[in-house]
Amino acid sequence: MAHARDDASEGNLRTCIAGGGENPPAGLIRFCLSPDGAVTPDLGAKLGGRGAWVSADRGSLEKAISKGLFARAFKRAATAPQGLAATVEAGLERRTLNALGLARRTGEAVVGFDQVRGALTKGNVAVLIAAADAGADGQGKLRRIARGLPRLVGFPSPVLSTALGKPGVIHAAIIKGAAAARFLTEARKLEGFRPGLFETDETSAEAAP
Repeated sequence: MAHARDDASEGNLRTCIAGGGENPPAGLIRFCLSPDGAVTPDLGAKLGGRGAWVSADRGSLEKAISKGLFARAFKRAATAPQGLAATVEAGLERRTLNALGLARRTGEAVVGFDQVRGALTKGNVAVLIAAADAGADGQGKLRRIARGLPRLVGFPSPVLSTALGKPGVIHAAIIKGAAAARFLTEARKLEGFRPGLFETDETSAEAAP
């Protein structure tokens, strides 16, 4: 039988067991224990029982594992499975791509260079997406319009195409709204395990035409 969550209110701040300090749950990952004491990621923060929160980055998770901080948080024996960080990364990738697909299905994503450029010109875009294998010329043209916007560049075209249900996706964007907020929450967590998922004005300076 499921037990009540000990931290059910989404408005509450959470404390990272590896670094201390209170933070909103959007920047943290929740873990729980399986019946046999295995540390299990609860990426949707929906499982019942006691939870332990860790900042959404590989370094914090590895610190929690190496220093036995999960056992301290749960007040009982806790075993972190081998490859836990890789499991978390894969789960976050899946959630990020699912959020992208949902944005497409709800009409909150646009695909294709001209469509993305049009949305950028209107000021409707919350996040710009370019395939990791996109050409420098197209990226540069859109980048100049999208200064200051989050720009995700870490997924190759086949992965974006599968998520968006369209072949040959090179350029895409999510318009402002709930879908963009959901996508960015998941993608920023993934970035903590996969540096370079987003580019900034500084990191793109040399690539800009």
